[in-house]
Amino acid sequence: MAHGLTIHNPGGQVGLGANPFGRDVANLQLYQALGRHGGFDRIDFMTLNQVPPEALAEGLYPGETPVTPVGVASMLDHGAPARAGTLLRGGADLAELAWHRRRAVGDRAYSLVGLVHTLAPPAIRALIAGNLVAPTQPWDALICTSPAVRDAVEQMFEAWGDHMAERFGATLRPAPRLPLIPLGVDGPAMAAAADRPEVRSSRRAELGVGAEDILVLWVGRLSFFEKAFPQPMFRALEEAAQRSGKRLTFAMAGWFPNGEADRRRYVQAAEAYAPSVALRLLDGNDRGLLGELWAASDIFLSLVDNIQETFGITPIEAMAAGLPVVASDWDGYRYTVRDGVEGFLIPTLGGPPGVLGGQIAARHLALIESYQVYVGSVAQHTAVHVGRAAEALARLASDPDLRRRMGAAGRARVAAFCDWPVVARQIKSLTEELAEVRAAAPGPAPRPALDPVRGDPFADFAGFATEILGLDTALVLRPGVGPADLERAETVELDRAFGVWRGQAAEHARLLEILADGAPRKVRDLLLAFPAERRRQIHMSLAWMAKLGLVDWL
Repeated sequence: MAHGLTIHNPGGQVGLGANPFGRDVANLQLYQALGRHGGFDRIDFMTLNQVPPEALAEGLYPGETPVTPVGVASMLDHGAPARAGTLLRGGADLAELAWHRRRAVGDRAYSLVGLVHTLAPPAIRALIAGNLVAPTQPWDALICTSPAVRDAVEQMFEAWGDHMAERFGATLRPAPRLPLIPLGVDGPAMAAAADRPEVRSSRRAELGVGAEDILVLWVGRLSFFEKAFPQPMFRALEEAAQRSGKRLTFAMAGWFPNGEADRRRYVQAAEAYAPSVALRLLDGNDRGLLGELWAASDIFLSLVDNIQETFGITPIEAMAAGLPVVASDWDGYRYTVRDGVEGFLIPTLGGPPGVLGGQIAARHLALIESYQVYVGSVAQHTAVHVGRAAEALARLASDPDLRRRMGAAGRARVAAFCDWPVVARQIKSLTEELAEVRAAAPGPAPRPALDPVRGDPFADFAGFATEILGLDTALVLRPGVGPADLERAETVELDRAFGVWRGQAAEHARLLEILADGAPRKVRDLLLAFPAERRRQIHMSLAWMAKLGLVDWL
């Protein structure tokens, strides 16, 4: 049984640019964990670019000796995933890959595994729903990172299946599996960054935080429309400061998608709702600074209210750093943080379903408003309980022993549940399980090899032409045509265009030799004069020669 892994990575790069999204960070760390801890014999990256394997290995194992060998395969080389047994995509769209697999090597050649990072964008939901009508199989899987995500995908699949049944009378509902596997974190690295007393002291001093003061930390994109409106956090911090009598500083480490305009909005809201709390807006792209903040902080706060969020890496990073967590009771957060154990989950209140929600979605779908306006409108009408958040923050601010106990529980939770070696082993087990399902499945019935909607253009538009260049089409050399015509074609740039799809100059000369006696010959007979592996290109060459007026088909 194959124990390799192929990763779908069109860009051919393993690394992060400026202002990375959580999805990009999670995928990079996942790939690195699979290389270090997955136990695979080999990892290949399917790319659009011919990237040296050494460059990919450096991204996978920065400054380290490679654990698992790394290779590069073309996006059209389905032999790589067929040998490995699994093709992993760091997204949820398996439909196009399923059609490519069927066309190239057949449905049973390997398993497809995708990852659901978000369910909120309507365009992403359509892509995920498209997995039901593509040739995905029971040996394929969409990894769901939390029970809330899995429930939402199942609900969407069920509703889409009902529609298909009503529309087409469909009775079968094939779907990829929906295994539950969390994202992970490098627990030892986070602990090492946090457990630096001298760094803790110096960073707190730079932020103006005294030994008895409380530093509360947020890490993530500073986006009120895609992450969290900050006002409930500001208000809860102000109330916690009044209740506890402690001096609170709130460090928000991230980046503003809208630049200075959003920075001004955050400062304005903080002045209005938390006048006694010192706000520090810091660069979350500075990895060194971020490591110092994990060491310097006392409490982690993340009152996310946005449907864009599905898992949440930063709370488990905080747990790995030994910080107690105050987080909203929201999808993936409630899967990773246990209320009263590693921190406190703050109740949330969704807006009322009904006509207005449909109108919010309709305005986005009609391109009247952006996706950011869509999710921001939903988030603005989703509540996080300010009073409960203030109570939790005040308790933690006043009780250093509680902070230590919850911080220690958080580290234990990460080690057992979502440290990257644990997650990598779960994914390896999933690939083995899918391989067993694939091997035990009955042979498939004959099926179309191409996507009927986006397949062969010569077949899809065959009705546009008077007739088609088939195997029984008779061709004859036009009067006066000879080698000079081919030589001329080699000098005309427009004649040479898109030459990758047809034969070579010597093969074209051979066709002219065969047709030189002026007798009509069927395409079938002409192709038989060439090796089998070249006949598709020669068939296309005949169409090209007809285009240039070298051969006649009438």
